[in-house]
Amino acid sequence: MIPNLDSQIGITVYSTNFSGIGGKIRAKPEDFHVSEIISDKVNKSITDQEGYAVYKLKKKKIDTNHALSGIFRKKGIRLKSLGLKDASAITEQFVCSGNKGKAIEDFSTDKYSLEKIGYVKKPLSKKDMIANHFKIKISDCSNDLSSFTEYDKVLNFYGYQRFGSKRPVTHLIGKAILQRDFKKAVDLILSFTSSYDSKENTEIREKLSDKANFEKYFDQVPSQMDVEKIVLKEMIEHDDYFAAIRAIPLSLRRFYIQAYQSFIFNQSLSMAFLDGENLFEAQPGDVCFDFNGIIGKYVKGLDQRLALPFVGYSYYKKTRFDHQISKILSNEEITPKDFFLKEMQEVSNEGGFRQAALHCFDYSSQGNTVEFSLSRGMFATILLREIMKPEDPMTAGF
Repeated sequence: MIPNLDSQIGITVYSTNFSGIGGKIRAKPEDFHVSEIISDKVNKSITDQEGYAVYKLKKKKIDTNHALSGIFRKKGIRLKSLGLKDASAITEQFVCSGNKGKAIEDFSTDKYSLEKIGYVKKPLSKKDMIANHFKIKISDCSNDLSSFTEYDKVLNFYGYQRFGSKRPVTHLIGKAILQRDFKKAVDLILSFTSSYDSKENTEIREKLSDKANFEKYFDQVPSQMDVEKIVLKEMIEHDDYFAAIRAIPLSLRRFYIQAYQSFIFNQSLSMAFLDGENLFEAQPGDVCFDFNGIIGKYVKGLDQRLALPFVGYSYYKKTRFDHQISKILSNEEITPKDFFLKEMQEVSNEGGFRQAALHCFDYSSQGNTVEFSLSRGMFATILLREIMKPEDPMTAGF
């Protein structure tokens, strides 16, 4: 049985035959470890010669952005991360200074520590991080973990975080923006409710479903609803839905569009799998990634991984998945052209390709603990979903 939450984000299949061990993840932060893996080339380029300082940031109970702004407040130094790590885990990641010069001393707080590991000639970028390594304890599960062997047969879905986790709404906002229905986008941001949200949040959202209440309840909106406050302020001052969406930070507006693309991708992968397409081996005519992450056509004998289109305004039709993708776009009443917004060009997205299957390596398990590495941009929760087959992903700690 596929959980309702999975269906809401476009995941309607399991790709493994394993019956699942149930259980719960993240019972405490110590149960979920994640550390970044950088390329050998970059590793070798870190030396004691002066340049841009590279540090290892270790943290728990705080996300990357909040840790970096804490470092800036305390030490006056701006550091860039290669990836974002959430708060409900113990994480290790590389961060790099944007300016040459002397490194700061190692230091730590109760939530994070910063340790200098050397210098590089040019600042590290996202592409230098090639994978993440996970070590995860699954509580209250059956003792069947050792019999899961299908880690190379897991589809590369976008995980729950991409869609707002407890409140799966980001893709719906993205779709409303693409359909130029800015009123609907505002309504979704302010008043979309979910059974997983707190009673207080749900009550305030129900009040915000009526425009007449905007001013009346503005001061009661909790501080964590920062996007909602931006939108409300704009609506109270100018009563203009388009301007209210435009007031949201650009990175987040782009994220809404990408979340909708991710939803279409999840649906495409689910439908292709149900239609019996082989998604674990590339065939002549397929678009693939090579082991360096370079995209190209299938070449027999090369180590390549099958890719599926990630729909945008430059959607590439000539793949064996166009049948499924065209059907989904038709059901969604969206066309590739819609991803170019004349009114808000800065959020337009041309699309691209994403690997069809998870690239999972260094997999092992012992007792109720599992360890594995995943290539950059792949979600550990998607592998865990196949191992645990949870009835309710949110109460299972996803």
